Amino acid sequence: MATATARTRAPLVTPFLLLAGIIVVAAYTVRADQVRSTDGLGSAILMGASLISAIAIFSRLRYPDAWPATRWLGFGVLGLAATGAMFLYHDLSHPVARPGAFDAAFLLLCVLFLIPVGIEFRDHLRPDDREEIAADVALLTVAGATVLYLLLRPTGSPAAEAISSAVFAIAVAAAISAYGALVLWLPARAHLGLLVAMLGLGWGTLAFADQWVDGVYVQGRPAVELPLALSALLIAVLVNVLPRRPARDRKPRPTPYGRPILTTLSVAAACGALALIATMETNLRVEQEQGTLLIGLLGAAVALRILVNQVRGTNATRAVQEALDQKEVALRETDKALTRLRRANETLRESEERLRTVFEAAVDGIVELDQKDVIVRANEAFCRMIELPQSLVEGQPWSALAASIEADESFGGLPQTGQGTLRREGHAIYLESRTSEIPGEPPRRLLLVRDVTASRVADQTIRSLFKFLQDRDEDRTRIMRRTNAAIESERNRIARDLHDGPVQGVSAASLSMEAVLLMLRAGDIEVGTEVLSKVRKELSEEADNLRRLMSGLRPPLLEERGLIPALREMLNKYGRDFDVQTEFVGRPNVDVPSDLETLAYRIVQEALSNSNKHAKATRVTLTVEAVGGQLQIEVADNGVGFDSAQAREYLKMGRVGLASMRERVELANGTFMVHSTPEKGTTVLATLPLDAVPAPREFAANEAS
Repeated sequence: MATATARTRAPLVTPFLLLAGIIVVAAYTVRADQVRSTDGLGSAILMGASLISAIAIFSRLRYPDAWPATRWLGFGVLGLAATGAMFLYHDLSHPVARPGAFDAAFLLLCVLFLIPVGIEFRDHLRPDDREEIAADVALLTVAGATVLYLLLRPTGSPAAEAISSAVFAIAVAAAISAYGALVLWLPARAHLGLLVAMLGLGWGTLAFADQWVDGVYVQGRPAVELPLALSALLIAVLVNVLPRRPARDRKPRPTPYGRPILTTLSVAAACGALALIATMETNLRVEQEQGTLLIGLLGAAVALRILVNQVRGTNATRAVQEALDQKEVALRETDKALTRLRRANETLRESEERLRTVFEAAVDGIVELDQKDVIVRANEAFCRMIELPQSLVEGQPWSALAASIEADESFGGLPQTGQGTLRREGHAIYLESRTSEIPGEPPRRLLLVRDVTASRVADQTIRSLFKFLQDRDEDRTRIMRRTNAAIESERNRIARDLHDGPVQGVSAASLSMEAVLLMLRAGDIEVGTEVLSKVRKELSEEADNLRRLMSGLRPPLLEERGLIPALREMLNKYGRDFDVQTEFVGRPNVDVPSDLETLAYRIVQEALSNSNKHAKATRVTLTVEAVGGQLQIEVADNGVGFDSAQAREYLKMGRVGLASMRERVELANGTFMVHSTPEKGTTVLATLPLDAVPAPREFAANEAS
């Protein structure tokens, strides 16, 4: 914003400065005679132009893009205005103005104009370059001042004129040399403009000095006041028109040819000055003492320049040596660093090899994905999981991989959901994954894939077993309830049968016996004998009733003849009663404990009862054999069959025959199985362990009834 304001302001100031310059030029071209004839008018024009320029320069300081040397340029132009004011005073008071020691004050004005040069060199050049430039400028100033002094100083002039000539020669030579060196090292529009201004100031100063030293100075001379006034106005225009560049884009930069040109000019100027001194001594225009002094000054300047070169060369040599030493140290450190780097590379290579080995040898699948879910690399375990070679997996998008293999839709979302399923030969392969972020640029993801089919199957098996045990527990609870109810009902039935049958008969027989006793005592033997015979018959009937009741608890045939005949008899009776073809198959067997015989008998009894109630079979086969210390009983029919999966539903409906048989067998540490298919019959197989030592026992085999 400040730069924009300054650039907006510059056109407002520049027209006034240009107008002032036009007025000055017009005054000396159109009214030259009037300017010369009017006392103090020329000095007043110089003072006015310098004051206007100084005001314009100092006003520029309010803006941030002003030159760093603006203040000192303003002081220099203000000093020029003070010089004009001083001569205006002399012109108006008509004193006799002659050269003198006070002319040395002009060197202060020269210093004010040299400070901006130093500021520019300080801002743009290194310290060692500034030292060399100062030596060249000093040599060039001494040579130029010597030449100007010899040209300005009248032959045989007194000391005052000599001092005045030396002051003006030094001032002009120093200003032009310094600004000329600035242009050679740092060519820029501002520097070229300042050099032009310094040349104008030098021209006016030399024109003034030529008259001043000879004592013939008259104000109003265009050759003196016009260059001085226009140079002051030019400096003001440059300061306002050309703003300072930003620090990030600060120019100009030193040119590569500035140093040799400046050194060549300074040496050439020194040689020219020496030649001029020699010529003027030969023509007796310079005294020998002055010539010797001037030659000494030139020699000292040349020696200073040589000394600066030597010091600079020595410093450069020392810097080069230090740089070489540092280079050697750096090379040694580099060798050590390279050795450490080589070791680090070896360690890194070994680590990478180990990581690659671990990556490839991992049992679980490892997949590296980029931001677009493209597979960067995959290990052999993952490739074996999906049954694809590694070359076809790497570089392929995950979605394309999921579409190219036999997998469920869940496999495509495995990196996001962590769950997926493959299909292999009709079987499901369950996969689980975990994702880890890999920091870096670009970021990656590491997918760890694990085959959890075994654990999933085991989990399903455990769940199935748990459900089975839970169902069995529920079945057992129902059976126990029905068994307890059946036991209680059987007890009540037995109690009723005993009460209504044998108990009542025995009670009646007891009363009859008392009647017989009374009859015998009364001597009625014949009637008593008849009653006693009747009591005997009743007791015989009650004994038969008790036998029938006991046969319901344990069949007498089982008690008298054993398991095989009892089962054969029961099967034959079943076939006769229900008009079913039966077959009994027996094998060599061992002695069976009585409790196991009863259990086997009841199992067959229940199986035949179920076949009669539900199977509608026309043929039943009963197989009994002893194998490996176990008694195997198999009852098979050709009935309508049923769905084995509905067994629990039958139990819930109150049909507890199968569940009751299973419960009895398992309580005896046996196994019970039912194989049934709708319309293909039912097979009941019970395996019971034998506790007794095997003892061969023959019975008829393959008998059919």
